[in-house]
Amino acid sequence: MVNRVSRSSENHYLPAHEIRKKLDSREISSSELTNDTISRISAIDGEINAVLKTTAETALESASAADRRLRGSGPEPGPLTGIPILVKDNMSTAGIETTAASRILSGYVPPFDAEVVSRLNEAGAVIVGKGNLDEFAMGSSNEHSAFGPVKNPWDTNRVPGGSSGGPAAAVAAGECAVALGSDTGGSIRQPAALCGVVGMKPTYGLVSRYGLIAFASSLDQIGPITRDVRDCADVLNVIASHDSKDSTSVKAPFKDFGAKLGESVDGMRLGVPKEYLVDGIEPGVRTAFEEAVEELRSQGATIEETSLPLTNQALAVYYIIAPSEASANLSRYDGMKYGASVADGLTTAAEVSQHTRGEMFGDEVKRRILIGTYALSAGYYDAYYKKAQQVRTLIRQEFIEAFGRFDALITPTSPSVAFEIGAKMDDPLQMYLADICTIPVNIAGLPAISVPCGMSEGLPVGLQVIGPQFGDRTVLQVAHAYEQVTNWHRSHPPL
Repeated sequence: MVNRVSRSSENHYLPAHEIRKKLDSREISSSELTNDTISRISAIDGEINAVLKTTAETALESASAADRRLRGSGPEPGPLTGIPILVKDNMSTAGIETTAASRILSGYVPPFDAEVVSRLNEAGAVIVGKGNLDEFAMGSSNEHSAFGPVKNPWDTNRVPGGSSGGPAAAVAAGECAVALGSDTGGSIRQPAALCGVVGMKPTYGLVSRYGLIAFASSLDQIGPITRDVRDCADVLNVIASHDSKDSTSVKAPFKDFGAKLGESVDGMRLGVPKEYLVDGIEPGVRTAFEEAVEELRSQGATIEETSLPLTNQALAVYYIIAPSEASANLSRYDGMKYGASVADGLTTAAEVSQHTRGEMFGDEVKRRILIGTYALSAGYYDAYYKKAQQVRTLIRQEFIEAFGRFDALITPTSPSVAFEIGAKMDDPLQMYLADICTIPVNIAGLPAISVPCGMSEGLPVGLQVIGPQFGDRTVLQVAHAYEQVTNWHRSHPPL
């Protein structure tokens, strides 16, 4: 377990909206809060490894500007003004090294901000650092980072989940109030569940992907990791926007993500897909999920079992589509355009590319590039990639039919609690199965959230709420209603 540190603060585990009350009342300044946040990262992150880089100088400049704004100088402050935020290190930050936790991007300093980073800066948020992740966001445990694994703050012998393990662990450990992650097959929701925090993947296209280092472009989506559901809505109100720089960006048919917070679930129809209660689900996870179901039922929701038969095909579909898109996206890392290069003694561009990619990519990234290249190759494209896209359409249709009967679906977020570091590294299939409950949502482009719903073996369990396309406010409503009558989101590791 992580050792206790002598310095502590009651602000470390407060949600952002409660911190804002302290900022508004002048009980604390953003500069003081930011200094405290950076000090905490320095004190405890050596054992967690959630933060790849702190940005103390620019953060304190942002905090000072936020303090002026909070005192009435400049634009009207918003919910995130003055709040420390960690950004996953696959989002471009101008003038700050951005590596995607890969050696091949070592030394790469983007000349521009990702759209979400620009929107956070405009809102007066304070970006305190870059969060660790599985290399290029490829992983379910955050053991695949070139800069070492992230450790779960509840038990540092265990993984935090992935690929947004750094951001999730940082929020859980009180190293920041809010973090941004990216979710390609569960990479926000699964680590949020394993670390006992809240994490949401919005409807595909609601949040701009401009400046996000691409893994699988038709699946990737940026979203918030927070301590409670209200903070999730507040963050989405800032980062969700139509962006002409992103061809997949859409205009939301609504503005306020928090519009339904506080509304009852009485009379709502919630479905429990039986395929998500897989044979390998841990007993403690099943028990916590069943208790969460009964809690929602006691609030007046009508809850029925349903079936999504194609759930069992979603994992195969994902592991054809995602590696195929990764193979195409990662072809740009050739050792010549930007980032690291292995060129000494080599005379041709092909040799430079081959040696750079061979030495600088990690094993999991290489594995997925090889899978994707094979699936896209002549003679196999129709049998694999084209067929996977056809089944993807059927999965989407299955969800559409389900949402004709239900307002939302509820499932466990992960079939297990956090597993021990190294336990699945030699068995990629078992590692991939860790995302069995989250992958279908990305395949269909739907919104989903994970909220803490219990403990098993002293480790957090997550409840997943899935909504129809653009049903983001309903997802937040259900999650908030559950959260208001439980205290699991207020639990934190004994740091």
